[in-house]
Amino acid sequence: MSTITAAASGKPVCTLASLDHLVLTVRSLPDTIKFYTEVLGMAHQSFTSPSDPGTTRHALLFGSQKINLHQAGKEFEPKARTALPGTADLCFLANDDVGEVLKKLIEKGIEVLEGGQVVKRTGARSPLRSVYVRDPDGNLIEISNPTVQ
Repeated sequence: MSTITAAASGKPVCTLASLDHLVLTVRSLPDTIKFYTEVLGMAHQSFTSPSDPGTTRHALLFGSQKINLHQAGKEFEPKARTALPGTADLCFLANDDVGEVLKKLIEKGIEVLEGGQVVKRTGARSPLRSVYVRDPDGNLIEISNPTVQ
C-alpha cells in the first residue's frame, strides 16, 4: 500500500513533465563508456557545451534520455554538492526480457547481485522483474521489465 501526497503548502512553484538528463561523476570515462555501451547498449556522444566551447564533454544516450558524465575531480559547474563516483542507484527499463539479460550478463562474467537471479521489485508505474549489477564505479544498476498487473 502506498500513499501519494501533494505539496503541503498549496500550489507548487511548477509542475514537472519528465527527466531530461542526469549526471554521473565517474573515475574513468573510458571504463564507464565501455560498460554502458557494451553491456547496456547505450550510445556514446561527445559534445561541446555552449557555455564552454573549448571543452569536450561526454554523454550516454538511450531511449529519449541522456546521462552526462563528469570526470571525478574535473566536474563541470554547477555540480552536485557531493559529486562522488559510486553513489548512484539507477533503474533502467529494458527492451529485452530480463531473463535473457541475466543469461547474457552471466556469460560475460558480470557479477549479478541478489543471488544472481531475477527478482520482483516495485517501479514508478508498475511492479518490475529486475536484475542488479554494479557499474565500474560501484553504482547500483537495476535492469528491469514492467510486469502486467
